Amino acid sequence: MPQSTLRLSTAGPGLYDFTAAAADLVQQNAGDIGLLTCFVRHTSCSLVIQENADPDVCRDLDEFFRRLVPPASDSSMRWLRHTTEGPDDMPAHIKSALTATSLSIPVTDGCLALGTWQGLYLFEHRDRPHDRQIILHLSQ
Repeated sequence: MPQSTLRLSTAGPGLYDFTAAAADLVQQNAGDIGLLTCFVRHTSCSLVIQENADPDVCRDLDEFFRRLVPPASDSSMRWLRHTTEGPDDMPAHIKSALTATSLSIPVTDGCLALGTWQGLYLFEHRDRPHDRQIILHLSQ
């Protein structure tokens, strides 16, 4: 069963497309059918399947989560206890808990069975750049 670690460098909050890297692993190793599992090894970012046609979708999603979970410095977040790693850390953990740290994508006819406008994204929730690791595991 093929497995690889995808390393992504982020420049701050936002969605980072890794569809091509996942598709490459599948195309190099897949039989006709299988399952690709993607797992991010961090607690302050997440994985999402989202539209890949209009970049405004990703920007709007990022903005929605910023409004839903503001930084710890916002007066509405005074209740937070975990603040030692900066005002963006605990809100990043909350955003990660609201989304997902793993995804499962069927493989059909040797390709990811994503819809026409679907892409795979790492959703970075921290303000500063990070090096992230996504485990891609293909089972057949």
